[in-house]
Amino acid sequence: MSQQSSGKFITLEGGEGVGKSTNLQFITGWLEHRGIDYVQTREPGGTPLAEQLRTLLLEKREEAVDPTAELLMVFAARAQHLNTVIKPALAAGKWVVCDRFTDATYAYQGGGRGLDRALIAQLEQTVQGALRPDRVLLLDLDPEIGLQRAASTGAADRFESEQAAFFRKVRAAYRARADVAPERYAVIDAAQPLAGVQAQLARELETIASNQ
Repeated sequence: MSQQSSGKFITLEGGEGVGKSTNLQFITGWLEHRGIDYVQTREPGGTPLAEQLRTLLLEKREEAVDPTAELLMVFAARAQHLNTVIKPALAAGKWVVCDRFTDATYAYQGGGRGLDRALIAQLEQTVQGALRPDRVLLLDLDPEIGLQRAASTGAADRFESEQAAFFRKVRAAYRARADVAPERYAVIDAAQPLAGVQAQLARELETIASNQ
Protein backbone atom coordinates (compact mmCIF):
# COMPACT_ATOMS: atom_id res chain seq x y z
CA MET A 1 0.00 0.00 0.00
CA SER A 2 1.07 3.55 -0.55
CA GLN A 3 2.88 5.07 2.40
CA GLN A 4 0.85 8.28 2.11
CA SER A 5 -1.49 7.08 4.86
CA SER A 6 -0.89 5.90 8.41
CA GLY A 7 -3.98 3.74 8.79
CA LYS A 8 -4.40 0.07 7.88
CA PHE A 9 -6.50 -1.08 4.94
CA ILE A 10 -7.98 -4.55 5.45
CA THR A 11 -10.30 -6.27 3.00
CA LEU A 12 -12.44 -9.36 3.51
CA GLU A 13 -12.97 -11.38 0.35
CA GLY A 14 -14.65 -14.59 -0.77
CA GLY A 15 -17.43 -16.06 -2.83
CA GLU A 16 -21.06 -16.52 -1.89
CA GLY A 17 -21.89 -18.07 1.48
CA VAL A 18 -18.40 -17.95 2.96
CA GLY A 19 -19.54 -16.11 6.11
CA LYS A 20 -18.31 -12.60 5.44
CA SER A 21 -21.06 -10.87 7.44
CA THR A 22 -20.46 -12.96 10.56
CA ASN A 23 -16.71 -12.54 10.34
CA LEU A 24 -16.91 -8.82 9.68
CA GLN A 25 -18.71 -8.53 13.02
CA PHE A 26 -15.89 -10.51 14.62
CA ILE A 27 -13.23 -8.23 13.09
CA THR A 28 -14.93 -5.01 14.15
CA GLY A 29 -15.51 -6.42 17.62
CA TRP A 30 -11.80 -7.24 17.84
CA LEU A 31 -10.91 -3.67 16.86
CA GLU A 32 -13.38 -2.15 19.32
CA HIS A 33 -12.03 -4.30 22.16
CA ARG A 34 -8.53 -2.94 21.48
CA GLY A 35 -9.64 0.65 21.11
CA ILE A 36 -8.57 0.87 17.48
CA ASP A 37 -10.39 3.58 15.50
CA TYR A 38 -11.85 2.10 12.33
CA VAL A 39 -14.29 2.56 9.47
CA GLN A 40 -16.33 -0.39 8.25
CA THR A 41 -17.49 -0.20 4.65
CA ARG A 42 -18.27 -2.32 1.60
CA GLU A 43 -17.99 -2.60 -2.15
CA PRO A 44 -19.74 -1.91 -4.33
CA GLY A 45 -21.05 0.86 -2.09
CA GLY A 46 -19.86 2.87 0.85
CA THR A 47 -21.26 6.26 -0.25
CA PRO A 48 -24.75 7.31 -1.40
CA LEU A 49 -23.69 7.41 -5.06
CA ALA A 50 -21.76 4.14 -4.82
CA GLU A 51 -24.72 2.48 -3.11
CA GLN A 52 -26.95 3.54 -6.01
CA LEU A 53 -24.48 1.96 -8.39
CA ARG A 54 -24.51 -1.17 -6.21
CA THR A 55 -28.27 -1.40 -6.65
CA LEU A 56 -27.89 -1.09 -10.41
CA LEU A 57 -25.26 -3.84 -10.38
CA LEU A 58 -27.11 -6.32 -8.18
CA GLU A 59 -30.74 -6.03 -9.18
CA LYS A 60 -32.13 -8.53 -11.65
CA ARG A 61 -33.33 -7.13 -14.96
CA GLU A 62 -34.63 -8.39 -18.27
CA GLU A 63 -31.91 -6.54 -20.16
CA ALA A 64 -28.64 -8.43 -20.31
CA VAL A 65 -25.86 -6.46 -18.65
CA ASP A 66 -22.77 -6.13 -20.81
CA PRO A 67 -19.72 -7.35 -18.80
CA THR A 68 -17.68 -4.26 -19.69
CA ALA A 69 -20.53 -1.99 -18.60
CA GLU A 70 -20.65 -3.96 -15.35
CA LEU A 71 -16.90 -3.51 -14.86
CA LEU A 72 -17.06 0.24 -15.47
CA MET A 73 -19.90 0.62 -12.94
CA VAL A 74 -17.82 -1.25 -10.37
CA PHE A 75 -14.89 1.11 -10.86
CA ALA A 76 -17.10 4.19 -10.95
CA ALA A 77 -18.43 3.20 -7.53
CA ARG A 78 -14.88 2.46 -6.36
CA ALA A 79 -13.54 5.86 -7.42
CA GLN A 80 -16.26 7.61 -5.43
CA HIS A 81 -15.75 5.31 -2.44
CA LEU A 82 -11.98 5.68 -2.38
CA ASN A 83 -11.92 9.45 -2.54
CA THR A 84 -14.88 10.04 -0.24
CA VAL A 85 -14.36 7.39 2.46
CA ILE A 86 -11.29 5.17 2.25
CA LYS A 87 -8.46 7.63 1.60
CA PRO A 88 -9.64 10.21 4.16
CA ALA A 89 -10.00 7.50 6.83
CA LEU A 90 -6.52 6.11 6.17
CA ALA A 91 -5.02 9.59 6.18
CA ALA A 92 -6.63 10.16 9.59
CA GLY A 93 -4.86 7.05 10.91
CA LYS A 94 -7.96 4.86 11.02
CA TRP A 95 -8.21 1.23 10.02
CA VAL A 96 -10.51 0.63 7.07
CA VAL A 97 -12.28 -2.74 7.03
CA CYS A 98 -13.89 -3.27 3.63
CA ASP A 99 -16.27 -6.04 2.61
CA ARG A 100 -14.76 -6.81 -0.80
CA PHE A 101 -12.53 -4.60 -2.94
CA THR A 102 -10.61 -4.92 -6.20
CA ASP A 103 -9.77 -8.60 -5.69
CA ALA A 104 -13.50 -9.22 -6.08
CA THR A 105 -13.36 -7.46 -9.45
CA TYR A 106 -10.57 -9.73 -10.63
CA ALA A 107 -12.52 -12.73 -9.31
CA TYR A 108 -16.05 -11.89 -10.49
CA GLN A 109 -15.51 -9.81 -13.61
CA GLY A 110 -12.14 -11.33 -14.52
CA GLY A 111 -12.65 -14.94 -13.47
CA GLY A 112 -16.42 -15.26 -13.60
CA ARG A 113 -17.14 -13.05 -16.62
CA GLY A 114 -13.89 -13.77 -18.43
CA LEU A 115 -12.89 -10.13 -18.93
CA ASP A 116 -9.30 -9.31 -19.79
CA ARG A 117 -7.21 -8.99 -16.60
CA ALA A 118 -5.12 -6.32 -18.33
CA LEU A 119 -8.20 -4.12 -18.68
CA ILE A 120 -9.00 -4.57 -15.00
CA ALA A 121 -5.39 -3.76 -14.09
CA GLN A 122 -5.52 -0.60 -16.22
CA LEU A 123 -8.68 0.59 -14.45
CA GLU A 124 -7.20 -0.37 -11.09
CA GLN A 125 -4.17 1.81 -11.73
CA THR A 126 -6.29 4.70 -13.02
CA VAL A 127 -8.65 4.67 -10.04
CA GLN A 128 -6.33 3.59 -7.21
CA GLY A 129 -2.82 4.61 -8.19
CA ALA A 130 -0.48 2.86 -5.75
CA LEU A 131 -3.16 2.20 -3.13
CA ARG A 132 -3.62 -1.50 -2.30
CA PRO A 133 -4.94 -3.25 0.82
CA ASP A 134 -2.37 -3.96 3.52
CA ARG A 135 -3.89 -7.40 4.01
CA VAL A 136 -6.52 -9.39 2.13
CA LEU A 137 -8.39 -11.90 4.29
CA LEU A 138 -9.72 -14.47 1.82
CA LEU A 139 -12.43 -16.79 3.10
CA ASP A 140 -12.10 -19.86 0.88
CA LEU A 141 -14.90 -22.38 0.44
CA ASP A 142 -16.14 -24.93 -2.08
CA PRO A 143 -18.72 -22.99 -4.15
CA GLU A 144 -21.24 -25.83 -3.89
CA ILE A 145 -21.24 -25.50 -0.10
CA GLY A 146 -21.26 -21.72 -0.28
CA LEU A 147 -24.27 -21.63 -2.60
CA GLN A 148 -26.18 -23.97 -0.29
CA ARG A 149 -25.45 -21.64 2.61
CA ALA A 150 -26.37 -18.54 0.61
CA ALA A 151 -29.66 -20.06 -0.54
CA SER A 152 -30.87 -20.12 3.06
CA THR A 153 -30.38 -16.37 3.56
CA GLY A 154 -33.06 -15.05 1.21
CA ALA A 155 -33.72 -14.13 -2.41
CA ALA A 156 -30.72 -14.26 -4.72
CA ASP A 157 -29.47 -11.11 -6.45
CA ARG A 158 -28.17 -10.99 -10.03
CA PHE A 159 -24.75 -12.38 -9.10
CA GLU A 160 -26.01 -14.99 -6.65
CA SER A 161 -28.26 -16.32 -9.43
CA GLU A 162 -25.28 -17.39 -11.54
CA GLN A 163 -24.55 -21.08 -12.09
CA ALA A 164 -22.04 -23.10 -10.07
CA ALA A 165 -19.52 -23.00 -12.93
CA PHE A 166 -19.37 -19.21 -12.59
CA PHE A 167 -18.49 -19.46 -8.90
CA ARG A 168 -15.87 -22.13 -9.52
CA LYS A 169 -14.15 -19.61 -11.81
CA VAL A 170 -14.52 -16.92 -9.14
CA ARG A 171 -12.87 -19.14 -6.54
CA ALA A 172 -10.05 -20.11 -8.89
CA ALA A 173 -9.35 -16.44 -9.65
CA TYR A 174 -9.23 -15.55 -5.96
CA ARG A 175 -6.85 -18.41 -5.19
CA ALA A 176 -4.62 -17.56 -8.14
CA ARG A 177 -4.20 -14.01 -6.85
CA ALA A 178 -3.36 -15.27 -3.38
CA ASP A 179 -0.80 -17.71 -4.81
CA VAL A 180 0.99 -14.92 -6.68
CA ALA A 181 1.31 -12.61 -3.65
CA PRO A 182 1.14 -14.72 -0.48
CA GLU A 183 2.66 -11.90 1.59
CA ARG A 184 -0.52 -9.83 1.10
CA TYR A 185 -3.13 -12.58 1.36
CA ALA A 186 -4.30 -14.80 4.19
CA VAL A 187 -6.29 -17.73 2.81
CA ILE A 188 -8.67 -18.97 5.48
CA ASP A 189 -10.53 -22.27 5.23
CA ALA A 190 -14.16 -21.20 5.64
CA ALA A 191 -15.31 -24.83 5.77
CA GLN A 192 -13.83 -25.30 9.24
CA PRO A 193 -15.87 -24.54 12.37
CA LEU A 194 -16.45 -20.83 12.96
CA ALA A 195 -14.18 -20.85 16.03
CA GLY A 196 -11.29 -21.98 13.83
CA VAL A 197 -11.98 -19.30 11.23
CA GLN A 198 -12.08 -16.59 13.86
CA ALA A 199 -8.96 -17.84 15.62
CA GLN A 200 -7.09 -17.47 12.36
CA LEU A 201 -8.61 -14.03 11.78
CA ALA A 202 -7.48 -12.97 15.25
CA ARG A 203 -3.92 -14.11 14.54
CA GLU A 204 -3.89 -12.11 11.31
CA LEU A 205 -5.22 -9.02 13.04
CA GLU A 206 -2.62 -9.32 15.81
CA THR A 207 0.11 -9.45 13.18
CA ILE A 208 -1.26 -6.40 11.35
CA ALA A 209 -1.57 -4.44 14.60
CA SER A 210 1.96 -5.33 15.66
CA ASN A 211 3.26 -3.76 12.46
CA GLN A 212 1.80 -0.33 13.31
